[in-house]
Amino acid sequence: MANTKSAEKAARQAVKRRENNVAARSKLRTVIRDVTQAIGSGDKANALEQYNSAMPVIDSMVNKSQIHRNKAARHKSRLAQRIRAMS
Repeated sequence: MANTKSAEKAARQAVKRRENNVAARSKLRTVIRDVTQAIGSGDKANALEQYNSAMPVIDSMVNKSQIHRNKAARHKSRLAQRIRAMS
């Protein structure tokens, strides 16, 4: 347990931050999963639509320092590569 008022406040803030981080990470995983499922279904138009809606979410995670910019670039590149490979 925290010993000082400032430590108590820091503990409360940490809980709030963790909740926000968990929600943001979940949203990121969801949009990536949506694109992956669309690619798996074989519908290129739907996959492209899901990809285009996922890009702002991935970019916002970088701006909020939730994920590293290289990780975001890797996700975007690999998803785009899989969509291009669809016939």
